[in-house]
Amino acid sequence: MDAKVIWKNKMSFDGSADSGFSVPLGTVLDVGGDNDGFRPMELIAVGIAGCTAMDVISILQKKHQEVTSFEVRVHAERATEHPKVFTHLTIEYVIGGKNLLKDAVERAVELSGTKYCSAQAMFKKVAPMDLKITYLE
Repeated sequence: MDAKVIWKNKMSFDGSADSGFSVPLGTVLDVGGDNDGFRPMELIAVGIAGCTAMDVISILQKKHQEVTSFEVRVHAERATEHPKVFTHLTIEYVIGGKNLLKDAVERAVELSGTKYCSAQAMFKKVAPMDLKITYLE
């Protein structure tokens, strides 16, 4: 996989990768930005959420679970000093559906975390991670 960012002006960039899509990157006014795009560390958190979300929903579809709503939230705590790395992650799976089997949901989350999600596998090596499942009625 290849990715790149192209500088636009000040602290504004356009990021792209092999898929051909682009995403704006920026930062706050205090450090010379125009507050006009994702912060790079936000994109990493979104990447973790997206990676595990795709796994879990794919597994649940294969198990014929009727999911009606699904969201993955990543709360990332960061170091206060530079480099401001992630020091702890909480991944919350918020799921709603009809006649969902809790065992199936829990197994899908487990498989994503232990077998399929490369982003989770990478970050488990550098920061503690908690997983939480919230069921919507």
